[in-house]
Order: sequence, then structure tokens, then C-alpha cells
Amino acid sequence: MLQRLDHTSAASPLTDLLDASVAAHGALPALNFLGRRWTYSELGDLVTRTAAGLQRLGVIKGTRVGICMPNTPYSVIFYFAILKAGGTVVNFSPLYVERELKHQIRDSGTSIMVVPDLKIIHSRVAAVADESGLAKIIVCPFAGILSPLKGLLFNLFKRKDKAVYDLADGRHVAYKAILADVPTLRPVAVDPDRDVAVLQYTGGTTGIPKGAMLSHANIAANARQVIDHVDCLGIGCERVLGVLPLFHVFAMTTVMNIPIAIGAEIILVPRFQLQDLLKTIVATRPTVFPGVPTIYGAINNAADLSQYDLSSLNICISGGAPLPVEVRHRFEALAGCKLVEGYGLSETSPVLTANPPNGTIKDGSVGLPVPGTKLEIRSLEDPSRILGTGEKGEVCARGPQVMLGYWMRPEETAQVFVDGAFRTGDVGYVDPDGYLFLVDRIKDVILCGGFNVYPRIIEEALYLHDAVSEAVVIGVNDKYRGQAPKAFVTLREGHAASPEDLKHFLTEQVSKVEMPKDIEIRESLPRTLVGKLSKKELIEEEARKHPPA
Repeated sequence: MLQRLDHTSAASPLTDLLDASVAAHGALPALNFLGRRWTYSELGDLVTRTAAGLQRLGVIKGTRVGICMPNTPYSVIFYFAILKAGGTVVNFSPLYVERELKHQIRDSGTSIMVVPDLKIIHSRVAAVADESGLAKIIVCPFAGILSPLKGLLFNLFKRKDKAVYDLADGRHVAYKAILADVPTLRPVAVDPDRDVAVLQYTGGTTGIPKGAMLSHANIAANARQVIDHVDCLGIGCERVLGVLPLFHVFAMTTVMNIPIAIGAEIILVPRFQLQDLLKTIVATRPTVFPGVPTIYGAINNAADLSQYDLSSLNICISGGAPLPVEVRHRFEALAGCKLVEGYGLSETSPVLTANPPNGTIKDGSVGLPVPGTKLEIRSLEDPSRILGTGEKGEVCARGPQVMLGYWMRPEETAQVFVDGAFRTGDVGYVDPDGYLFLVDRIKDVILCGGFNVYPRIIEEALYLHDAVSEAVVIGVNDKYRGQAPKAFVTLREGHAASPEDLKHFLTEQVSKVEMPKDIEIRESLPRTLVGKLSKKELIEEEARKHPPA
């Protein structure tokens, strides 16, 4: 049955979302991973035992513990266990290369990292442990979350994919050791408004990754705001398809925290593969499907889509990148459900606005502010001046979901607030009905299939190549991903390198999503009047050659 949650109480620890559902829905399925299920009671027990084990390992209030995982039950278990133990979650993408891992571990002060026993992830984390100051690596057996038969087959036929490590080296800890003793969890006093629950790394307005400090109250409030705004989610009866990676802030809220708050079953998908995803929809009958435009577009274009029954879907929520109108209309026609677009940032936990499923959905709009959120459109020339309806300016926001600030960066924190309102770096306007429309981006960020790709990271990686003299990276139109990075470089005199050489070099420097779609070698690159490399001319040139579809 549909009901509204009581959100009138004072702010509480984020773990209360889970505790309430364990108490109210203990016998209901909480997690579904490749056919194996865990009830809310089982999840709650694992979280408590894991939290107690983390405390025995030395986690105290404020300890930063990293999670570097694909979507698995371990991701959910450790997220809440870290919080229960008093720690702070630091989300790491399992796609990070060593350079990115090292920066984030050092910057955040992460002392413990949780990884699966998959060589491809563990090896990169282990390789940077000494240099980054990582004290402990908790290794979780992938076979341990599979059904007995699948676990046996994994151990038999996937041994080459398993990590090799030494439990006697003083750094590695097996997950079974975390669970070994009878749990004795020491309660930790949490100030929901001040204590940091999650350090969510983002490039912000500069492209230099930094941690947005999201408090317990920030994240819990955003889950409740979206539940109230959507106003069509049932309590204890929804099944949520979790293909978006939980290390991404959009998924953290829509795939994990919101479903747990309403006692839903979370169907975890470890990676996006179109045919596997369609088969999962048929087999598990999800009712809610958060996604990014790239995924919905891929489903639209599936050659054999008529073979798959999508009728279980009631609502799909798109975020992470602009949703093309034609993609939305086509998906709604094929799936027979509503697809609504929302908008937010890592710094806002993340959702600021969304189109209401039971109200008017406006083409090209990212919707109305979620409850408790106030939007201000401020002048680009004079941020102290608030503009009127229909006027275009920088989108600024106030609300309980807005971050405390950037970790260890007070000056950059001050720069993204004006009169107490958070500056999003996006340009937009609000229509007479209160709907927000985004028209441009101030931030130098490429929205690539729902991921933020920061040109500076790719540029810095290119500069590591001996032959590269100058490098500029911009976003270009991409039919599949919306945008994709393209690099322009000049070479040092007396050096030679082909685009293929540079791409091969980048495979060890950037993640797959950051890999440039094209690398163009030029004799020179455009500059501003003061001699800085200029992207404006390159962006205009590419727009003329490849206009939006």
C-alpha cells in the first residue's frame, strides 16, 4: 500500500533508515544478487556483526573507510557497518587507475579499504597501499555471496581472476575474520547535522577531485525528500533495479538509501551489459528502475527488445546527464511506464529537482525542487543579485541536502557558497510554474554516460607522455554516451607519437570512461589574448562538424 513516511522528526543517524526497515520488514527480501536473496533481518545482522568487527580492527568515530567495489551485497553491508561503527564512508570507483586511487586515499586519509577478492580491483589497491598510507585491506570473497553452486563454479573456473595476497602480511584482513567473534557493538554517539557520513569525491568547479562532506542528516534528508516528491512508492512492496554503481552519489541515494527506507528489495547488478540487464528485468520483475540516459537509449535500440517483458516497471528515474526528449518518449512507449528526469550534484546528496511522476512532466526540464529545497537564479556578473522568473543565471540552492563543505578545503568551500546558498556552476532558469531548465554549464565537466569526466585529469595524464607538449580535452557530442572526451595535442620538437600510441599510453593512466574518443595531433592549439590555451574555438569547431543529434 502507498503511504507517506513520517519526516517531521529531528535529524537522526543515517543508519536509522536501515534499523527501521529491519524492525518493520524483517522477513521481506532486502537484497537480491544473481538470484541469491537476503532478508532485512539477515542484512541487519550482517551489518551489526561487520560493524563490531570494524571496531575491533580499530575503527572509531571519524575513521575513513573506503569501499572499492562493484555492486554486491558487500557494498551495502559495509556502507551501513562503517556508519554504525562510527566511521566515514569514502566511495571509490573500482574503475580507478592507480594514480586516481593514490590521490583519493591520500587526500581523504582513508586508512582501511574494502575490496572484493578480484585481481583486477585488489591488485591496483594493493599496489598503492604503501605509498598512500593505506593500513588495512579487507578482502571479501566473491564466491561467498553467490549461491552454493555458483560459488563452487566460480572457485573452480575463475581462479585466474582471484586476487593473490598474504593474510600474514599485517595489512590484509579476510572478511571472515571481521565476522569471527560474537558481535559486541559499542554504540557511537552521532551528531547527524555535523558528523560526516560520506566523503563523496567530485571535481567540483575546478576538475581537481575533492571530497564533498555529506552529513548523516544530508543523506537521510535527501532520501526522504525524493520519496515525498515522487509520492508513488509503496512501502514494503517495491523491487528496485540496481544497475547504477553504488559508488556514484545518484545510485547511493536512489538505488540503496531510498529502497531501504521504504523496505524495498534491491536487485543488485554488478555491471551493465544490455542483454543481461534485459534478462534480469524479465526474471526479477523490478518496479522501479533508476538509470542514466545511456542505459535507456541502449534499451530503446535493442534489436530484440520485443522478446523481453518490461511491463513490471512502474517508474524510471533518470539522472547523471541530460535526458534527450526523444529517448524519454521512446522508452515510455516501449516500456509502458513513466521516465522522469531529475537533477543534482554530489554536493547536494544529490537530488535537487525532479519531474513529478504524478504531475506535469515538461520536456527539456529537470523538474521541480524536492520538498525543503529552495532554488535561486543568480546573476553571472553579480552573484549577489537574484534574478526573476525566466531570467538565465547560475542555479544556486538551499536545503537540508546541501553538503557541509569540501574536505580540508575551506577556501574552495567558501567559493561555492554565496549568501549561504550553494552555487551549482550550472546556468538555467525557472519558468512561471517553478520548473527548472538547464541551458549551459559553467563547470568544465564532460557528462559521459552518467559519469562526470574531468578534462584536467586526462590532460594531466597526457602530459606524462614524453612526446606531448600541450594538451586540451573537451567534450564532444556522442550518440551513445551523450558526450565523450576528445583530446587535442601538440608534440615536442623531435618527438613522434600517433593517436594510437597515446591511447595505449593512457590505458594505464585513466579509466575506461575517461579514455578519449579521439585524439587529434595538431601543429598548434588556440590561445587566449593572455596566452592561455583556449577551448572555446575547439568546442565551436567540433559543434559545427558534429552537431547534436
